[in-house]
Amino acid sequence: MPTETAPSSPQRRGFRSIPLGCSAGVAIFAALIVFVVMRAEAHFRRVSEWSQAYDHTKRVLDDQVEAWNRGDLDGFMAGYWNDDGLFYISGGKSVRGWKALKERYEKAYQGEGKEMGKLKFNELEIQPLGPDAALCRGKWEVVMTKETVGGWFTLVFRKFPEG
Repeated sequence: MPTETAPSSPQRRGFRSIPLGCSAGVAIFAALIVFVVMRAEAHFRRVSEWSQAYDHTKRVLDDQVEAWNRGDLDGFMAGYWNDDGLFYISGGKSVRGWKALKERYEKAYQGEGKEMGKLKFNELEIQPLGPDAALCRGKWEVVMTKETVGGWFTLVFRKFPEG
């Protein structure tokens, strides 16, 4: 008949208890609580900052759609970085600078015989990269009288001191 053995005690597995005085145990427990609270506060602050990055990015996109749909190209362009360092790629062609991008939109959507149509964004994915930056991917679509155009886009959003 097999004999049963008691599970090994913690001392047998290499664990040892450390006798602490009551005040030392309370101090360690208090330090642990402070550490946990500080980590939780830092985490929630980071989550809040990232949530703000998401909200700001979504607001810029929503404002762009509204501006476009009322025929306000300047309002639409307000969502882009107004700088010569802006780099934009679409349809196998690149454009450098805010002014050049605005001219591209004017030619494509406000030139003779052109119309701006109605813009909408679909399948948006906004991924905050920190409190002041986000990556956004999605689909754009412009519905016009005679045709509908669209495609995929990727944008990097950055918050600047001026907005």
